[in-house]
Amino acid sequence: MADETRVHVVRHGEVHNPSGVLYGRLPGFHLSEKGRAQADAVAEALAGRDIVAVVASPLQRAQETAGPIAARHGLAVDTDPDLIESANFFEGRRVGPGDGAWRDPRFWWQLRNPFTPSWGEPYADIANRMTTAVDKARARATGQEAVCVSHQLPVWTLRLHLSGKRLWHDPRRRECGLCSITTLIYDGDRLVDIEYSEPAP
Repeated sequence: MADETRVHVVRHGEVHNPSGVLYGRLPGFHLSEKGRAQADAVAEALAGRDIVAVVASPLQRAQETAGPIAARHGLAVDTDPDLIESANFFEGRRVGPGDGAWRDPRFWWQLRNPFTPSWGEPYADIANRMTTAVDKARARATGQEAVCVSHQLPVWTLRLHLSGKRLWHDPRRRECGLCSITTLIYDGDRLVDIEYSEPAP
């Protein structure tokens, strides 16, 4: 397609999180050693692409993932707050299965509605801002390619939205691995395909 534009939406790499908290938008959570290797792997996977813009969430783990990608193409990492992690009431707390904040009756009211969801940023709001971020990146890369580095829930919500599917979902069924690439392919302004790959170990 002569007017084909691709936007590669990348999830960040593994995060150093020894306390096992839901880190959300908290500062100071950087990539682990494995996460840095994953970032290098995704940069290698995208090295031969015609990428003219690399844009990332302002959070440290996304910026660190974007760095090697941008370096391969001689670009700076631009920052777009629309790519940030979703807001979550349980940020900073342990929320693993069988323990943590979800077992505390004081917090059960926050879990009352999984469809919005009641514990965090509405799915519709996530979809809208992620679509805006992709559209901005696409406008910069018309006829070429751009990369947007974001986070699992925003990336998956975007994919559901662009695929015309309902936004509420089972988190265990997300197809959005660490340093995965969800590629949006446009013919002009029309989305014609979505591809998915996991180049990182």
